[in-house]
Amino acid sequence: MNRDRMLLGLALALVVAVLASRYVYIQLRQAQAGGAKPVKLISVVAAAAPLKLGQRLDLNDLRLVDWPEGKQPTGSFARKEDCVGRALITPVVENEPILEHNVASREAGAGLVVAIPAGMRAVAVGVDDVVAVAGFVVPGTSVDVLVTGNGPSGPVTRIFLEHVRVLAVGQQVQADSTGKPQTAPVVTLLVSPEDAEKLALAASGGKIHLALRNSTDTANVNPPPAYGVTMFLGAAPLPQTPKAAAKKPAPPPPPPYTVQVIRGDKVETLAFPR
Repeated sequence: MNRDRMLLGLALALVVAVLASRYVYIQLRQAQAGGAKPVKLISVVAAAAPLKLGQRLDLNDLRLVDWPEGKQPTGSFARKEDCVGRALITPVVENEPILEHNVASREAGAGLVVAIPAGMRAVAVGVDDVVAVAGFVVPGTSVDVLVTGNGPSGPVTRIFLEHVRVLAVGQQVQADSTGKPQTAPVVTLLVSPEDAEKLALAASGGKIHLALRNSTDTANVNPPPAYGVTMFLGAAPLPQTPKAAAKKPAPPPPPPYTVQVIRGDKVETLAFPR
């Protein structure tokens, strides 16, 4: 009797185990089937090689890469023909998607002009190794512009432009990828029309120097000018206000003539102006 009960219990346990295993197996199959939905891909235009700023794009510069549908970058292109003939506003690396804000219109041309925003100007400044910070002023860096000239109190130097972007060094519009310095006789700066006038005046009437600064440092310091009399003698610069003409006080009028008149017992003093 006990032996039959034990066999019956083993049989029931075996049936329950088989049913539970099959249920788990079915659930795993359904989970795998539901989580393996195929991802739909679309084509996005990307750079076939590293491309420089100002370069006009052709078919050989571009390739199509797969991108998940709905996840493509904003402003991307699906056809190469939409990018051909347009110049790059910024440099791009290989396989980087070409975006609308990376390229200029076809009418804008190519070269340095496409990197000049509306309302700004590109001004070339003659430099040497000292002015250009030993060649470390390269395209894309930021500089402060100093001018040295002769003021009413002697030599004076001041920073008159701050955080100016360097567009080109010589004919190079892109910095060396290894960070090597670039030497050239001319540096092209991106400035407003008002600052372009100041820069031209400073270059013609004084000596220009460039001070290299961190591109992430956007604060304007506006330091006071440095005067030669302060640097060499330690004295404060002389005031530059014009001297007013000193007015002499009017002289007092001369004393009048006095005459004493005696008439009998009367004495009278008469005054006569001089």
